[in-house]
Amino acid sequence: MGPATALAKKKGQKSQKPLEQPKKKQKKDLFIAGKRPKKSEVFDTFDSPIEEVEEEQEQEQLFDVAKKKKGSKSKKNIKQLKGKFFADKDEDSSEEVDDDEDDKVEEEEEEEHGESGSGSELFSEDDDDDPLAVDFLQGGSDEDEEEDSESDSDESEADIVEKARAIDDERARQEKEAEEEMQLNIKEESDEFRLPTNEMFPVVELKELIEAFEQPRPISLRTNTLKTRRRDLAGVLLNRGVNLDPLNKWSKVGLVVYDSQVPIGATPEYMAGFYMLQSASSFLPVMALSPQEKERIVDMAAAPGGKTTYIAALMKNSGLLYANEMKAPRLKSLTANLHRMGVTNTIVCNYDGRELPKVLGQNTVDRVLLDAPCSGTGVISKDESVKNSKSLEDIEKCVILQKQLILAAIDMVDANSKSGGYIVYSTCSIMIPENEAVIDYALKRRNVKLVPCGLDFGRPGFVRFREHRFHPSLEKTRRFYPHVHNLDGFFVAKLKKMSNAKPTSVPSDPIESVEQALEPNEIKSKNKTVENLPKKEVSKAKKVLTNSGAANGNVESPSKTKKGTKRKFPPREEISKARENKREALREKKRMATGKKSGKSG
Repeated sequence: MGPATALAKKKGQKSQKPLEQPKKKQKKDLFIAGKRPKKSEVFDTFDSPIEEVEEEQEQEQLFDVAKKKKGSKSKKNIKQLKGKFFADKDEDSSEEVDDDEDDKVEEEEEEEHGESGSGSELFSEDDDDDPLAVDFLQGGSDEDEEEDSESDSDESEADIVEKARAIDDERARQEKEAEEEMQLNIKEESDEFRLPTNEMFPVVELKELIEAFEQPRPISLRTNTLKTRRRDLAGVLLNRGVNLDPLNKWSKVGLVVYDSQVPIGATPEYMAGFYMLQSASSFLPVMALSPQEKERIVDMAAAPGGKTTYIAALMKNSGLLYANEMKAPRLKSLTANLHRMGVTNTIVCNYDGRELPKVLGQNTVDRVLLDAPCSGTGVISKDESVKNSKSLEDIEKCVILQKQLILAAIDMVDANSKSGGYIVYSTCSIMIPENEAVIDYALKRRNVKLVPCGLDFGRPGFVRFREHRFHPSLEKTRRFYPHVHNLDGFFVAKLKKMSNAKPTSVPSDPIESVEQALEPNEIKSKNKTVENLPKKEVSKAKKVLTNSGAANGNVESPSKTKKGTKRKFPPREEISKARENKREALREKKRMATGKKSGKSG
């Protein structure tokens, strides 16, 4: 029997009785290859009979090649190679055992020589296709894996520590630079716009104010006394699932809403005009105005109609009320609210407030309410864009308009009115230039005086601020803050007109002249001489006045000049560039100081 027949015979025997690995060999394989593949994984790779036939043909060719290379090998070696290969392949598919003689031969040869050279060649050539070979090559000891994992964990911990240190160093550097920049900004004087923060409030109270600006104010509504009473309205709304309470002791018509199961602005009572959704701070100007029946009253900035309808309710729809609004698109909401609330004594007009004395006539009305347009710095909780959208130019424009409007309001009021002659000025701003400065300007320009507002709460206005000194009677004005009164930031002042005649001479003040140089239509006469002025006042007066007389040392009246010159501020780019240069110089100085210290220590 030749070697081919012996090989075929051995092949047939292996297909019928697959060789089961001895326990010793199995343990050795497990030690070398680690985890053996599962039975399901092995069968998955040989589930196709066609692929199995093709693989067997390839393996026979490989055996022929190995046979040529190892011609001196005996038949037992060939049997051992092929039997070993097919035993690994079909090990889990059968439990039969081959002849004892072949097992003994295989055990002896494996113990002496280990794996044969031809077998290593087979595995090396077929390791790409055989999953068992891949698993065998990828196997490793558990100790090596543990050592690798320990080394990796040590490296990862070291990397984490280094990254954490780098982050801490970067954070400390940023904090140090921020502190240096803050100190530099505090030391240097800038011409940029400065908010009245620590100059108006202590640090603790300033923090409370800023926190209060971030919180919304309570929802409040005003009862329309033309149609119902507060008690009846509260009972109806409570039945509808609205949780509310009376606003406060100072208001007889206000209600505060905590929560509601229905839309508070879409109830049948709202549609019928029983109440008006209105902030509590908007009650204050009307309460200070205290309108009476059968009077002629002007609301110079009426939209959307909350204050106008309140005035009409206090007048009980008697007399005459002019509701003026300069912006035409806002007239729709104004007229809609007047109709809904049942107001019948109001005339709606669309004029610039500065032109109203020409339209309605001077000295023709009893009372005027001027809720002037402002920067809105008191209602940041409603409009957060105020925090970063207002600049110095915006404040200056508001101040100019407010001064012109208050003079127009005073001119319309009749000082000889039997029941009136009052002007109420209010803003939703906390800025002193828009409030106390405007009232102080009106006191110097017209024959008016401040009277108590009739409000039992609120803080008094400022008499002095920075370099400005206002009239002492400004203590009668009232300021309201969200962190103190739980209201929007508000300012209210009440003026009484003493005479219809306009003052011809205005007291001169160099500091005031700088402020009033912003007024294009107002020109101020100067009677002081430069010799009698202090040095600081001389420098300020020279900025405003032009064509100063050098003959007698007297300053010429600005009435000879065309206009008061407006103070020009450097552009923001130049200011930022100068600041950056100062910061860089400070950093360079500190670097040099640290370098010297390190040199001495070395």
